[in-house]
Amino acid sequence: MVRAASSEPYEELFITSRDGLKLRGRLYKRHGDDAPVAVGFHGYRGTPSRDFSGGLFSFLNMGCNVILAEQRGCGLSEGHTITFGIKERFDCVDWVKYAAELFPGSKIALFGISMGASTVLMASGDPELPENVKLICADCPFNRPGDIIKSVTRSMKLPAELVYIPIYAGARIFGRFDPSETSAEENVKKAKVPVVVIHGLADTFVPCEMSECLAEANPLCRRYTFPDAQHGVSFLEDRERYERIIADAARECGITG
Repeated sequence: MVRAASSEPYEELFITSRDGLKLRGRLYKRHGDDAPVAVGFHGYRGTPSRDFSGGLFSFLNMGCNVILAEQRGCGLSEGHTITFGIKERFDCVDWVKYAAELFPGSKIALFGISMGASTVLMASGDPELPENVKLICADCPFNRPGDIIKSVTRSMKLPAELVYIPIYAGARIFGRFDPSETSAEENVKKAKVPVVVIHGLADTFVPCEMSECLAEANPLCRRYTFPDAQHGVSFLEDRERYERIIADAARECGITG
């Protein structure tokens, strides 16, 4: 799947972030200019070809053109600090604005996995998010950056609360961001479009309970769990059900026929 995604032809795209970074994206254009557009965001230190080795083709086969962003500090995008969605959420909004300029009038679906899932959820309540966005899909998101940092620290058998203090200080001083500035839940509450959250119950990296609050935050949000799926592999665990959930949501939103 990764080899297939890596060999799929694409066009390079670039935008400049609000703090001056040159960010790279990939446009996979199989359909006309009036086709819907899916804009995706990979996970922590991920790549589009790996993290969307399945999802890329799912959206292409649904009739969507696809833009996959390379998150700041990853791939060929500039930046030395990954901010767990805090700054990436603004990059997300700007990528959507660019997609709306490239394909005026086209309906847009946002999707992300892991940190990318939290990124699109943190962008979901942004008042600048273009009205072209009709659906947001998030696979195995965490709610707050601090929660996932502490969870990973505990998995390393380290005192989470104590270790988090220098991590938080480093984020403020060197990364120039506040990990507690916002959360997925806070923004989902303000979302005006349907949100689909998918999470594997066997996820030990981003525990499934980290997304429980999201479905309660907004009646437009629906959450689906996959019993035996570990982190980011619900698609592989039950591809038929996964694609049906996304396809049904896309039809209900009028993105696809």
